Amino acid sequence: MVKFMILFHSPAHMEAFENLYNDFLALVERIPGVLRRQVVTVLGSPQGKTPFYRILELYFDDDDALQIALLTREGQEAGRELGKFKQGSFETLRAEVYEEAGGRTESSSNHAST
Repeated sequence: MVKFMILFHSPAHMEAFENLYNDFLALVERIPGVLRRQVVTVLGSPQGKTPFYRILELYFDDDDALQIALLTREGQEAGRELGKFKQGSFETLRAEVYEEAGGRTESSSNHAST
């Protein structure tokens, strides 16, 4: 699984950001091939203040599905809307996702010698 992330920096003008973000999100919801969508509002960091305010994560089967989705009419329309945000106010990333429910990774010190 692959996810496409948009990390939005803390906006200077919250109301303007929210209006633009909601218009953008409405277009993102129409992009084909999205398996799951997560909207994250950043509360902070263990080190204190963080530059990020919101993170939007879109999950796809694989990188090919992501690339195809971004090239669709809906993906291009959402991309144009993203371009309305102030330059430098967001970052985008693609990432491969490994996920498991529960589970635990054993450290080398926990393995018994045979």
